[in-house]
Formats: sequence, C-alpha cells, structure tokens
Amino acid sequence: MNPPAEVRLRLTLIIPAWNDGDELSRLIPAVVRLKELDEVIVVDASPSLTSSEIVRAAGGIYLQADVPSRGLQMNLGAGRAAGDVLIFHHADSRLTDQHLNAIRTALRNPGVLGGAFYRKFDDRHPHLLPLEKLARFITRHGGSFFGDQSIFVRRDTFRALDGFASLPLMEDLEFSRRLRRAGRVAVLDPPIRSSSRRHLERGAWRTTFENAALICLYRFGCSPAILHRWYYRPRTLLPNESSFSTQSLEELGGS
Repeated sequence: MNPPAEVRLRLTLIIPAWNDGDELSRLIPAVVRLKELDEVIVVDASPSLTSSEIVRAAGGIYLQADVPSRGLQMNLGAGRAAGDVLIFHHADSRLTDQHLNAIRTALRNPGVLGGAFYRKFDDRHPHLLPLEKLARFITRHGGSFFGDQSIFVRRDTFRALDGFASLPLMEDLEFSRRLRRAGRVAVLDPPIRSSSRRHLERGAWRTTFENAALICLYRFGCSPAILHRWYYRPRTLLPNESSFSTQSLEELGGS
C-alpha cells in the first residue's frame, strides 16, 4: 500500500500597513507571484486610498482598518484568511519562496505550532551586524518573536489562542509568549531581511537601546498605550484607548 499523499498546506500572508504605500508598491507585486504562497491580505489603516489601488491591481486582498494598531489589523486579516497557515509580515521586509518552503518543511512535523524567522538587517549600516548576532542568540534561546521576524502559525492554533491581544503596542511579544507556551515552535533560516530605516534615521545604537527600554518597561507592567504614544511620537496620535478593550477573534471578523 502506498503511503498517503502529503496534504499541501495553504499559506496566507497578512500584512498590517499604515502609510506604507512605497513599501507596498515594491512588496505586493513580488509576493503575489510567489508560487508557494496562496493568498495575500493587506490590512491598511492609512487615510489615503493609494494602498488599496496598489494591492488590488497586483491581485491581493485589501481590507481597511479603522485605527493603526497592528494587533487589531492582523486579527482582522486572520478573520478573512482562507489559509491553513497564517504568516504575519511587515511591509518593509522581504519574502521569498525559500522562506515559504522553510515554513512548509517545519510544519511537516505536526507537533510544530508555528514560529518565526531569524532576522537580518539590510547592508546599509555595518554597525547593525553585532545586533543581528545578538538577536539570533536570544531568539534561539527562548526569546520573544518580533513582528519583523514574520511570525507564522497554524490557523487552528491562532484561533485557539484567540489571536493577538488588543494592545496598541507589544502585541507581537505578547502573542509569541503564548505561542511558545502552547507547544513547539520553530525558528527558521534563511533570515528575514528587515529594513533598517528606523535605525538609520535615529542611529543604530540609540534605536536598539530605545527598543530595549520599551521591552523592559512593558515587562515591568508599563501600559502599552503609554508606550505606544512614546514610540510613535510625534507621527501619530494614539487612537481612543477604549478601542483596545479585550476583543475576541470572532468580534474582529473570525469564526
């Protein structure tokens, strides 16, 4: 008797966006052509309709979000997704079929619930290289996953965990902590090439220390709403904090 054929997992890419028109114009036409990817969803909180035109013209699915909050945006995208695996990806990071094949290979083990990729900053700033090695060590030894590591998770697991918490910031750390507790995760190569634009604008070490301070403050109980105001100063006003009350995935469009 021949062994049963392996079931092909359907992969959905979910991209939260806010004023990312330039990045989306480069990313979306490229990812919709990836043979290993089945669906691309952009959840955009920008006031302009430019992103909508970019996404739909390339063959992606466009959803409009009311407020720029990645957790809420990614939950909205997950509620619309048809894939067996959800991949949460930043608009300024690169994705290839190599990454998607790595996900498929990892998830052949039914005990693996999800995971993320190691990070690699682009080559415009050599001072970021030591940070890359440090981040790799921390991630390999149980550290939290960040949004620019392209967190992936089985859809059933995502729903069982009630998706991302309704936090204005640190939703990726909070979710990755629950994902690690739920079962086995995989941290994969090739690394995701992440943009260093914030490091270049503000300085590599300054940005690193600011990010570390944010994480420490969050873990010591500082309100994510306060951290959101500080992190995004002065680019955006914090949406009404009442909109971040606990909501289930069903309330955000899931089933």
